[in-house]
Amino acid sequence: MRKVLFCPPTYFEVRDVKNPFMQPGDPVDRERAARQWHALRAAFQEAGFELESIPAVPDLEDMVFAANQTFVGKSPTIGRFIVPGHMRHHSRRREVPHFVEWFRQRGYKVVELALENDYLEGHGDLLWDVDFSRIWAGFGFRSSRGGVDSFAHAMRELGLEVVALELTDPTFYHLDTCFAPLTPGAVLIYPGAFSPSALAAIRDKCPRVYEVTRDEALRFVCNGVSANGRFLLPHLPASVAKALDCEGLQPVLVDTSEFEKSGGSVCCLKLFLE
Repeated sequence: MRKVLFCPPTYFEVRDVKNPFMQPGDPVDRERAARQWHALRAAFQEAGFELESIPAVPDLEDMVFAANQTFVGKSPTIGRFIVPGHMRHHSRRREVPHFVEWFRQRGYKVVELALENDYLEGHGDLLWDVDFSRIWAGFGFRSSRGGVDSFAHAMRELGLEVVALELTDPTFYHLDTCFAPLTPGAVLIYPGAFSPSALAAIRDKCPRVYEVTRDEALRFVCNGVSANGRFLLPHLPASVAKALDCEGLQPVLVDTSEFEKSGGSVCCLKLFLE
């Protein structure tokens, strides 16, 4: 059974502006956030996943977004491994050691990159294709081109393909805000978030590319997650419903409105462990 990791929203709040969705002073209803978080976990459990948790840490208000601190992979040469991220915002860098230690205690190899002045933001910008045939790597706003290049070099040595995608719209600051793998050969994207070369790379690798409008993308539909024949997402416009029907995926609606105040939804809140 596949496992998925979550971090509870115990200390979650919108403290400062790290992306265009964040408005300081927009209060988070922590009781509602907790209910939404538990409902999201239940949706993954109902989809056949085993649930894991990492403890929340005081003063790390964004740690609930468990996708961003590390990249999790598996290679025939070294087995299970993680790549620690180097977050662009100082307040989020303090989250990374807690995740690294959690994985280290469970036997994962830690692949350290010499990122120095470059940035890499875990599965916010590094997305496995559904069949694990490649890793899509966004850069431009949170992860830097140099960070993605260093990551791609390390992955090539492990026999893993990385496709770099340049992001050009700062509203869609992470790849997981504008790109969602659906099934092998199919993705959901907001095309306005990408450079022409990135769009060409997506269309070259994917025979079926479903597009959403900017307004739809702003409702985090591309932050949905394909999960064992289901697609978990916060909103379901007709265009996305049609795409999911074409791909044989069952839509599952989950309310993430409290977390959307901080620029995150389903994909941001979970971390697949296998």
